[in-house]
Amino acid sequence: MNLDLTLRTEIQKAVETLFNQAVEQIQLQPTNAEFEGSHTLVCFPITKISKKSPEETARLIGGYLTLNSGMVSHFNVVKGFLNLVISDAIWVQNFASIFTNPSFGTTPPTGKEIMVEYSSPNTNKPLHLGHLRNNFLGYSVAGIYKALGYTVHKVQIINDRGIHICKSMAAWKLFGNGETPQSSGMKGDKLVGKYYVEFDKNYKTQVKELEEKGTSREDAEKEAPIMKLAVHMLQQWEQKDPAILQLWNKMNSWVYDGFDVTYKRMGVDFDKLYYESTTYLLGKDEVLRGLEQGVFFKKEDGSIWVDLTSDGLDQKVLLRSDGTSVYMTQDIGTAILRFRDFPKIEGQVYTVGNEQEYHFKVLFLILGKLGYEWAKKCYHLSYGMVDLPTGKMKSREGTVVDADDLMDEMVDEAEKQTRELGKIEGSTDEEIKQLSEMIGLGALKFFLLKVDPKKRMMFDPNESIQLQGHTGPFIQYAHARIKAILRKAKEMGIHPDTDSLQEVKSLEPEEREVIFKINQYTIKLQEAGREFSPAIIANYAYELAKEYNQFYQVIPIFSEGDQAKLKFRIAFSQVTASTIKKAMNLLGIEVPDKM
Repeated sequence: MNLDLTLRTEIQKAVETLFNQAVEQIQLQPTNAEFEGSHTLVCFPITKISKKSPEETARLIGGYLTLNSGMVSHFNVVKGFLNLVISDAIWVQNFASIFTNPSFGTTPPTGKEIMVEYSSPNTNKPLHLGHLRNNFLGYSVAGIYKALGYTVHKVQIINDRGIHICKSMAAWKLFGNGETPQSSGMKGDKLVGKYYVEFDKNYKTQVKELEEKGTSREDAEKEAPIMKLAVHMLQQWEQKDPAILQLWNKMNSWVYDGFDVTYKRMGVDFDKLYYESTTYLLGKDEVLRGLEQGVFFKKEDGSIWVDLTSDGLDQKVLLRSDGTSVYMTQDIGTAILRFRDFPKIEGQVYTVGNEQEYHFKVLFLILGKLGYEWAKKCYHLSYGMVDLPTGKMKSREGTVVDADDLMDEMVDEAEKQTRELGKIEGSTDEEIKQLSEMIGLGALKFFLLKVDPKKRMMFDPNESIQLQGHTGPFIQYAHARIKAILRKAKEMGIHPDTDSLQEVKSLEPEEREVIFKINQYTIKLQEAGREFSPAIIANYAYELAKEYNQFYQVIPIFSEGDQAKLKFRIAFSQVTASTIKKAMNLLGIEVPDKM
């Protein structure tokens, strides 16, 4: 039984019977906590049909539902809002349908496909805190769409070419003395990142020296020897110079090995990888095709541009005067290649920070001008930056919060707190390690995902790991508590069944609240899909855990004498735990059975 759908049908029937006209849209929302009821009908739009005041319209609909629907026990009206109190029999019936449905919360395959891109790092530095938010967002959106019945293709574009890569290569060639991950004992991505920072340090020094000799700032930035070397390396790479390609392959392989270790610990994966070093070629071909067709234009220096002034934007370079490509070039090629590889996808979601909003506006416009209708199916999942109490991160200066280091710190803190609470007595070191990993990474993921993606956020490691409050560990602990209740019930031989559920005639307010929350799971899942927002699922999981905790504090379980009610409360706990687990799994978070 889909309670919300059934209630909407009954409301439509009431409106048609009372006012002799069908209502197209029903505005139903959760009742404000200060009023009695669970569902509130907004009656203002219906006054066009009823020709009565909002209050009178609400009273008439409420009276009809109470007498005729069998769903509503009573109601109250606040201005034009009709607050409905659903009968306990309906709540029990609704819960029984969820309890007996093993696939509750999942949609059968729809035949639809979607592509979600996330991570997409540069191969000149290790992953940092910003990448964590990116990966967790993209992976969670992919999980949400899978639960909605889509075939999901998880992809990333590896930004493995360009001037940023050549900066690390130039610094390694000048100062590396043949250093490797093996000789240094460093992860490959960290070693390459070290030379990216080294480049910036030397570059600033050289620019300053040139300025002191009277060179202008603009010329000094171009003429600094280390920058000239990096630019020359980029030109050699595009000309396929064997020595440069060999160095490029070697350093990139170090980074990939390092990334793989980090991704595995993050708990994210990909179905297909795309590399900028190959997709930019298709992009260049498309730019030249666009030039021939008059979509783009060439400037006197030989560079190729697109004019978007008629679209309210400006002109954008697509190929430099020396023939080298820009980010936009490879993004054009990547988008085209993906739709060729997966022609059935309903859309392509780009999980990229909001500083790139203009870039994607331009990209989608260009693809449309090139004649690709599917450009309308591209969506930029824009998200805000992550700040720390210590301030903004800067990659070039080496002040970023390294993803590996942060995960280590979170897990260490989780183990420390768990040991202090004394809840792991009798556990082996391996079990403690697994639990700490689960809690530490769960805390990190939940904190980064609970905020609306569009918002800039402050990450507070200390706050995120707390067992109390709006945190992942709070939800994990609630799940572990319920699993302990279920183990005790099993030991006592209490096995809930459908027949015993039907014997329950009345519910406590706390029970209704939890059933209402459970019932909202599929609604929240659909909303999260529409909004591309795992925050909706994260906050839902928190609210469900909080409501169950309230029930647990107020309502006795094992001291209940009525066997039907006892079995109901065990079934009720079982479904709550299952729903919490499903919701948290959509966020890529595991929940422990013991904690």
